[in-house]
Amino acid sequence: MQSRIARISLLFFVGGAVFWLGGVNIRALIGNDLLVMGTLDFEPNIPPAVERFSFHLVSASSVVVNIAYLVTLVSSIVFLRATSLRFKQHGWLMMSAILSYLFIPVEIYSMFLDAKMVYLDMFVGSNDLVEFRKLFIHRLAAFSGVPIIALFCYYTAIGLAIFRPLKKVTPQPSP
Repeated sequence: MQSRIARISLLFFVGGAVFWLGGVNIRALIGNDLLVMGTLDFEPNIPPAVERFSFHLVSASSVVVNIAYLVTLVSSIVFLRATSLRFKQHGWLMMSAILSYLFIPVEIYSMFLDAKMVYLDMFVGSNDLVEFRKLFIHRLAAFSGVPIIALFCYYTAIGLAIFRPLKKVTPQPSP
């Protein structure tokens, strides 16, 4: 039986993870429409108003994604501190935690780049597409694919939590 704090933090963790990973996928779909397939070149036939609105959608979804990531991160730390599950008996929990926490520096730097775009979009209200394009490409090329690897690790952690491999089973004494 888990403590009340562990159950509440697990609820926030799952809710935050749903919004975070869902938002990441939505943001990727929006951003993918701006680029030529498989390159970092922008589509040449997109009207400027449509491109500007797409950047607005990317920055608005970044607000949701970043808040949800922070909720997920904090609630996962609280859960690991409050739960009665221990890494030694539950290898799946240890592997999930390693896969999730390994990419915290990448996520923080990505949040910094997202914050620049949100600032430019929502507070400055700029219509300078060149500046948005530079930020967008810098965000995509910042780690040369590491955010994609991180996303695969996050989905692997979900699979580990579902199937729970490496769970230490204590033998029951025979009667």
